[in-house]
Amino acid sequence: MTHTLPLPDFTHERVEVMTGPRSGLIITVALHSSVLGSALGGARLWTYPHWSDAMGDALRLSAAMTLKNAAAGLDAGGGKAVIALPQAAPDTTPTPLDAERRRAAFLDLGDAVERFDGLYRTAEDVGSTTEDMLTVSERTSHVVGLPDTVGGSGEPAGPTSLGVYESLRATLERVTGSPDVAGRRITISGLGQVGNRLAVRLSAEHATLTVTDVNPAKRALAADLGARWVEPGTEHLVPADVFVPAGIGGLLDDEVIDALAAAAVCGPANNPLADRSGAERLAARGILYAPDFVVNAGGVIYLDLEAKGLGTRAEIMERVAAIGDTVRTLFDVAAARSITPLDAAEQQVAERLRAAQAAASVNA
Repeated sequence: MTHTLPLPDFTHERVEVMTGPRSGLIITVALHSSVLGSALGGARLWTYPHWSDAMGDALRLSAAMTLKNAAAGLDAGGGKAVIALPQAAPDTTPTPLDAERRRAAFLDLGDAVERFDGLYRTAEDVGSTTEDMLTVSERTSHVVGLPDTVGGSGEPAGPTSLGVYESLRATLERVTGSPDVAGRRITISGLGQVGNRLAVRLSAEHATLTVTDVNPAKRALAADLGARWVEPGTEHLVPADVFVPAGIGGLLDDEVIDALAAAAVCGPANNPLADRSGAERLAARGILYAPDFVVNAGGVIYLDLEAKGLGTRAEIMERVAAIGDTVRTLFDVAAARSITPLDAAEQQVAERLRAAQAAASVNA
């Protein structure tokens, strides 16, 4: 389901919107911040009601990447690319591209990324793959997450899923007193690369799962895992210890929050709140919210550190797993200051960005 959202405030360094000369598709590349270093953020291939919705998504997602990379302690700024597919009908899944046009789209993206002269590095995201990034690499070197078959770091969904899993355990610990998932009621909304992996792991650890996805074919996975399947748009009504948004952003609007039957929200979806005020609305209902840009940082930590050769793969995965401890600390800080975890995370990011800007001014 695509959620049309209003355009956010423009706080970006640079944004380019173009029609790909090969593919004819509209591509947006948004550089939100390079204060901490070359921006890193994936390239999303998705369907939108209008090209301006795709641009708005790029603006929101790139700003979220600044938060994510800063909160993760990376020397990387925030950016995002979006390739907009034409929408055949409201709330449809992306219009399939044939192989030729898909290749053309990612060649066009490579040219768009190259124009940023290294200030933005792209990677796979919703709708794109590591193979697509290999196509991008034909036009620019500013791409990470190439297939492991060509010596790249490969698919980042595994590290992202690990970070979400550890965050989920931290969230469960706060709302139930124990991080153990066995017997806990967990609802996953979205069974893509990360949601799928998370569902498989939670099922193996005997969680009581409810799942859904806009793609009805995913129902087969639910059956394989012994999970309850519900229709999309109703999953928030199922009583749960933790609600896991794992699809496209904007799911948690006022109506959904007011009806949400969960003790906590913790998931990999970028920008799950339709409006930032949703964090306060959740808190008013006594629902704990783990900030998405902290929870889902595993993939970007993995990609950035691998690309820079900062540690062995095992060491990098240890850092990804430590996201759970970061979430615990955020909950502690939020409780001590009587603020939401989102406020606590944003304050920490703001402090880091201010310090970086001050240092840059001194060295200028």
